[in-house]
Amino acid sequence: MRKSKISASMMCSNLVDLQATIDVFEQEKIEYLHIDVMDGEFVPNFGLGVDYIRGLRELTSIPLDLHLMIKNPEYKLQWIGIRETDIATIHYESTFQVQRALDYLAPYGCKRFLAINPATPVYEIEEVLDYIDGVNLLMVNPGFAGQKIVPSTLRKARKLQEFLKQNGREDIIMEVDGNITNEHGAELRTCGASIFVAGTSSIFRTGVDGFAENIRAFRAAIR
Repeated sequence: MRKSKISASMMCSNLVDLQATIDVFEQEKIEYLHIDVMDGEFVPNFGLGVDYIRGLRELTSIPLDLHLMIKNPEYKLQWIGIRETDIATIHYESTFQVQRALDYLAPYGCKRFLAINPATPVYEIEEVLDYIDGVNLLMVNPGFAGQKIVPSTLRKARKLQEFLKQNGREDIIMEVDGNITNEHGAELRTCGASIFVAGTSSIFRTGVDGFAENIRAFRAAIR
């Protein structure tokens, strides 16, 4: 089984404690910082932007997990500052040209992920399996932190695991994102998930003084 990794949702962090937060994440060897980039059009919220990403890179060398919740991302990738060590995720629902958008990501050398919303069937991604390194399975409708999990997505994770197996693509990474509690994380681990976006339901559920303990508890749940 692939090693489990934590992607810490920076939308849930307090800017006042940002340096202290990063210090804890480096000490606890957090694998990715999850950056929700939102344009107010594809999702009904504005999220972390280009200047935030640039500033964050000055604070840490932890790779970024760039979740691009933006309409027609293929025309905006050059703004983001994507690096080879990053994950860059576009949404299946965000463009009519999914394959072309994934092609536009290729020159950056990053891992290319495709996100699908709770109501998007797993089979929709079949024709672009050759263009992706991973699938980000949204467990909530994107746009806001602190939502409750859509119950059907727990079954959907199992469907995705079977779908990838049937298509001979078990090399494709499954990431799960949205209300990933320790309990949900443990269940999703059995469904083949290996990257877990951790937000207010897990590592950010306390102040920064509790982050290290929260991370260790979450790691124990998803090991």
